[in-house]
Amino acid sequence: MKILITAPYHEKAKEELKKLFGEVDYQPWKLHGRVYNETELIELLSSSKANAIITEHDEVTEKVINSFPELKFIAVCRGTPSNVAIEAAKIHNIPVFHTPGRNAQAVAEMFLAGVIILMRKIVPATKWLYNKKWEKGAHTSYLQFKGNELANKTVGMIGFGDIGKKIANILVSVPCKIQFYDPYVKNSDPRFKSVSLEEIFETSDIVSIHLPENEETEGMINASLLSKMKKDALLVNTARASVVNREDLLEVLENNKIGGALLDVFHHEPPDEIDYKIIHLPNVFATPHIAGATYEVEDHHSFIMNEKLVKFHTEEIISKANYSKIQR
Repeated sequence: MKILITAPYHEKAKEELKKLFGEVDYQPWKLHGRVYNETELIELLSSSKANAIITEHDEVTEKVINSFPELKFIAVCRGTPSNVAIEAAKIHNIPVFHTPGRNAQAVAEMFLAGVIILMRKIVPATKWLYNKKWEKGAHTSYLQFKGNELANKTVGMIGFGDIGKKIANILVSVPCKIQFYDPYVKNSDPRFKSVSLEEIFETSDIVSIHLPENEETEGMINASLLSKMKKDALLVNTARASVVNREDLLEVLENNKIGGALLDVFHHEPPDEIDYKIIHLPNVFATPHIAGATYEVEDHHSFIMNEKLVKFHTEEIISKANYSKIQR
């Protein structure tokens, strides 16, 4: 078998795949300068004569899949395979793998950094310093930029998957009280409390969103929920912008109905006028969708994917062996 890899992939992980499957053609999209579009991906699969593909952000459309219906698998180095025409893959019985949790550590660290920056008023304090506002003998900075500690705060997670749990496991040692809302998660850890969505907003000092983007979650966080937040509470969104009604978010932030927001995702990327209106608010700390952007994430997704492909390969061998016995 020959595998086309267009995702950034750890060297050791590539060598493991060579030993397991035979041949690897490494054409990462980063060297290409951008992700491969539909036409480019078809040309690449055709010229490489690959039997399978490991991708990250490339456009694995219905046309791509229909052009190569014999692919052994499509592996996506992302938390969700949202760039793949899943239904087309199902029609051709092509298994699709992905790597949930690949960026959990990165997002967890960004959560901690961002929340502390907001709570300790780091941005206005550094601007004050850079603008030479520090006068001799003055205690203005100490009084004006006095903030809050993260310790002993109640953090509410909306969505309690790999990222939510990673953050929770770090926060309990701060210590923080952790509660979550996720109807799809059964929790047996006594350190974490499952509560209603309304209770998350009513009782949390920090509300952190960890939801996927789909029909069920679009606009889920609206004025009704935001209005329940404490006046000094923070909203954190490092997941997807579409799960929050941005007009409602703008209203509560502009009118200081909540303490502030840490935002890494926006309704339009690059941001439009309304997005920038939110970004420039003094009670917002915004970053350009980089919560999961670490070099280590590429290592994580390589080995998470290899683990899945080893299992797939082993099960396939066993299945063929059993079929052979039946034929005898």
